[in-house]
Amino acid sequence: MAAPDFYFAINATFRFFYERWGEEGLTRYWEALGREYFAPLSRHFREGGLAAVEEYWRDFFAAEPGGEVTVRRDGEQVTLEVRVCPAIRHLRAHGREVMPLYCRHCDVVSGTIAREAGLRFGREGGDGACRQWFAPAGEGEARR
Repeated sequence: MAAPDFYFAINATFRFFYERWGEEGLTRYWEALGREYFAPLSRHFREGGLAAVEEYWRDFFAAEPGGEVTVRRDGEQVTLEVRVCPAIRHLRAHGREVMPLYCRHCDVVSGTIAREAGLRFGREGGDGACRQWFAPAGEGEARR
């Protein structure tokens, strides 16, 4: 069950870390989330491959209200076409200022999850609409 008001807490937490410890501290926080909190997800992706990545994100966005996201697998890549980010939509709809580095958390958290799973991650765009992808790591990129 999704709880979109959690986006308020996430946004405030990111802002707190940034104001207290700067971008470096915020990035370390995101890396720790990806490496430690999401370790079971990395393991699931490592064991289940791109099929697990596709299933996870499809289920995730199906439960998130207010988003418009297409998840598809094309050969050796899972792509998330985020036409409307549910988090940013919710924050803006309630008059909240979106923390300026908000979209970067996807790069760091998802990038860390991907590396731990032997995958690579990329993102283009942001500010409420982006394209993200997961693919097998190239030679020398796989962590495991």
